[in-house]
Amino acid sequence: MNAKVPAVGLDRAREMEVFATVAGEGSFSAAGRALDLTPSAVSRTIDRIEARLGVRLMLRTTRVLTLTAEGQTYLGAARRILADLNEAEQVIADQGAPRGRVRVSAALAHGRQHVVPLIGDFVRLYPHILLDINLTDAVVDVAGGQADVAIRFGPLADSPLTARRLGETGRTIVASPDYLARRGTPQVPEDLHDHDCLNFNFRRAEPVWPFRRDGRDYALTVKGPVEANNGETLTQLALAGVGVTRVGHFSVGDAISEGRLVPLLEAFNPGDREAIHAVFVGGANMPARVRVFVDFMADRLR
Repeated sequence: MNAKVPAVGLDRAREMEVFATVAGEGSFSAAGRALDLTPSAVSRTIDRIEARLGVRLMLRTTRVLTLTAEGQTYLGAARRILADLNEAEQVIADQGAPRGRVRVSAALAHGRQHVVPLIGDFVRLYPHILLDINLTDAVVDVAGGQADVAIRFGPLADSPLTARRLGETGRTIVASPDYLARRGTPQVPEDLHDHDCLNFNFRRAEPVWPFRRDGRDYALTVKGPVEANNGETLTQLALAGVGVTRVGHFSVGDAISEGRLVPLLEAFNPGDREAIHAVFVGGANMPARVRVFVDFMADRLR
């Protein structure tokens, strides 16, 4: 006698769609309206997923719905799988042309100055791809499904993600001529302790400012009246004479050449270079829309 095969959900993709919609809408009733289902049908679907997985994915009260850690993981996987299924159907329907949404996260200044100017050429080459661009210096969770591609600077943490090198940049300490006229020009790194230093407000791989003196590398912790979450804001504050900042050279190169900012302590610049990578979920099932975007950026940014 043949063993009976255990029954599983007849439409796993539909379950994932319901789960992702509930997470996005924030309630069973709103998800039901979006999917033309009753709230009870939505609730039964979530119960069925949780029973199959043996874990709680959502914490539900009368007023709020919150994803558990397992729910966040399932949501990221569900969104990727649904996007891949959608792309597979669209590719077949469109004779293999890459299409679908590509969510891209890039640093504010670098994105505005170097990524955004390339978008016109990309959409002309791939008219069926919708680019969803988020410019922020904060680190987004690509593995968790918050973006398909993230353009990142500096050393990368160990992760299962794939990284493609796009180039590199250095950093420069700058201040405006007006600020230096009022506060004086620092001659050695330790002089920065008497200056208003403008820094990032989120955790970075390098929380201090590095220097090199007589062949020895060292670092200083600096303080100031303002912190910001992106280099473009820090550059704008430096231009306004608020203080001294250390940002990527791509953010201040034009202002330095125009005399609106002055590079400082270059004799102590350690010459550190930050690699620029595109980070994404790779592998054999990598969507074509992501692959062509990464290939395009790697070719143009170099």
